[in-house]
Amino acid sequence: MEHHHHHHHHHEFDPKQVNRAFIIGIVLNLAYLLLEFGFGFYVSSTSLISDAIHNLADVSTLFLSLIGFKLLAKKSVKNYTYGYRKSSILIALFNAILLLISMGAVILEAIQRLRNPEPLPGKTIAIIAGIGIIINAFTGWLFMKDQHRDINIKSAYLHLMSDALVSAAVLVGGLLMLSFGWYWVDPVLSIMIAIIVIYSTWHLLRDSLRMSLDGIPPNVSLEKVEDALNGFVEVSRVEHIHIWAISSVENAMTAHIYLNQALSCECERDLKDDMRHAMLHQNIHHCTFEIEHKEKEG
Repeated sequence: MEHHHHHHHHHEFDPKQVNRAFIIGIVLNLAYLLLEFGFGFYVSSTSLISDAIHNLADVSTLFLSLIGFKLLAKKSVKNYTYGYRKSSILIALFNAILLLISMGAVILEAIQRLRNPEPLPGKTIAIIAGIGIIINAFTGWLFMKDQHRDINIKSAYLHLMSDALVSAAVLVGGLLMLSFGWYWVDPVLSIMIAIIVIYSTWHLLRDSLRMSLDGIPPNVSLEKVEDALNGFVEVSRVEHIHIWAISSVENAMTAHIYLNQALSCECERDLKDDMRHAMLHQNIHHCTFEIEHKEKEG
């Protein structure tokens, strides 16, 4: 049996590149949201203001996620043996709650505007939205490669791409107001934006809440883990499997492994190494296996 596995898996990503993407995203989106807020209030457009709030939530997502990645690098301390890694999950949870609250406020304002639509400069709204499409599509592209490797990168990517789509809708709305004088389009767009954001945020809230409560992380399948461990010929059964997220990028597990034959210390060690290697393919990075021999069963 060959035990010299290469543990250099492609599960990792370059933190420096990710940090750079976050910083570029924060700067560009902050500049744009100030522009959008300013014009939104100046021309009294709820669709621009709701999109600006969406952008503000994105900037806070990017900023808080960047802090989360900085905390991942911190070493463990006496009272926090995992370091501050789990903070990235709590940040994702906080972001989701923040977005839901802000979108609730947008819906209330839009309903008021729908009852009494006001004339708006469609051309200005369309131009501002066009700038938003370019900025959000570019910053979203920066995160595209690493989005499946971390919940915060995925959340940043989803926020930015949904923002680009929202800006496209606002642009169309501006053109409709300019061409036909349909000013009711503005609050209707605001409500549609809010519904899109609430829908996309709900999944983020669910996943981050599950990981905060030490549920099985979304990128791990308990069935596949059990199948992989039971696939070893030396293993008779596996019990007491516990899997949880240490951070948004690292998962851990413990399990009792019952053997169908007695093994030497060296073979037992090799088996554990092989099982750890198999678990890397299941997105589990830290494993503790309690080996139980057949005579101890019952």
